[in-house]
Amino acid sequence: MERSWFDYVPDRRGSGSMKWDEAPADDIIPLWVADMDFNTAPNVIRALEKRVDHGVFGYTLLGDDYYHALTEWFASRHDYFFERDAVIAVPGVVPAISAIIKALVPEGHGVIVQTPVYNCFFSSIRNNGCRIVEAPLKRMDFEDGTFSYSMDFDALERAASQDDVDLMLLCNPHNPAGRLWTRSELERVAEICRRNNVRVVSDEIHCELTKPGKEYYPYGKIDDRAVVCLSPSKAFNTAGLQIANIITPDDEVKGKVDRAVNINEVCDVNPFGPVALKASYSEEGYEWLSALREYLWANYDMLVSRFKNELPECPVARLEATYLPWVDVRALGISAEKIEERMLREAKVWVNCSEMYGDEGYIRINIATSHARLEEGLDRIINWLKKELRKG
Repeated sequence: MERSWFDYVPDRRGSGSMKWDEAPADDIIPLWVADMDFNTAPNVIRALEKRVDHGVFGYTLLGDDYYHALTEWFASRHDYFFERDAVIAVPGVVPAISAIIKALVPEGHGVIVQTPVYNCFFSSIRNNGCRIVEAPLKRMDFEDGTFSYSMDFDALERAASQDDVDLMLLCNPHNPAGRLWTRSELERVAEICRRNNVRVVSDEIHCELTKPGKEYYPYGKIDDRAVVCLSPSKAFNTAGLQIANIITPDDEVKGKVDRAVNINEVCDVNPFGPVALKASYSEEGYEWLSALREYLWANYDMLVSRFKNELPECPVARLEATYLPWVDVRALGISAEKIEERMLREAKVWVNCSEMYGDEGYIRINIATSHARLEEGLDRIINWLKKELRKG
């Protein structure tokens, strides 16, 4: 796959794109929601075109080829083995998490999250009448001016030991911290949660988007009580096709989750999601994905270099996975929420503020766009931040 494939990004304005068409003006560069600007893999496009040519788009059943593509991909690429009987197909990871909480956590009981963390974890817990229990991550600062996060296992122990805490939502890899959790870290999570009778639900939607040369470790490999959520949507930019999978080898838990999926009416998938999954989880899909990862990390390197050289007051977290760098803007002395609002209005660029992830003083930047567009967006972000720092 040539670099030029990713240098070209189509004009998404007017296409019903949430990322682009929610922007209040046409001159805004949207670097917010986790949605790439690239066309998906060519073989995925061809598979979808063939399905469209069929012309009938009725209710959809999943065949042996679907389950084979899913299980073979994770077995061959990640050494993660599960049977088709452990799979529940759903339209997305967020409805999956909501259904799992409904199935496994009584109202009023607690669900652990490691903040800062994906914002929909909070809404899924609240919408099911459950209680958010935070076990915050610990920040680690490095001599090169970057930083990262580690798990606070003492905080996790305190959270898990509460009598009415039944579930932990794990983000693996972690959004927005950008961490690729190691096997030893995940084993410690499993040990703490198992000892305290807390079941782990692992959101692994970003699992394919790792730094070149690094691989993620599936949580399901070390904890057979876990419920794991998977989808090709982030890696192959097919979120609108709405396909994801819940993996749970425990028959009793699967029955409860399946019941909740039906109660929540998220049990049906559309005709296009399964087609895209089968094409994504293929040799050609893997070749495209490998090229994508190289491109994304070239973008990340550019972002890190520019902040380090032009704005060292705002350090960047080390990115091991996802395409969502996390930037410390506490030096400005104003809330990240206010920074997002003013940057959108004044700098004409849209980022996410850290308050939505349960923290303060950071912004999240989506780098999954062309190198040229990201460069223009960084010009606007850095110039605006410099101006605000001079005011201080």
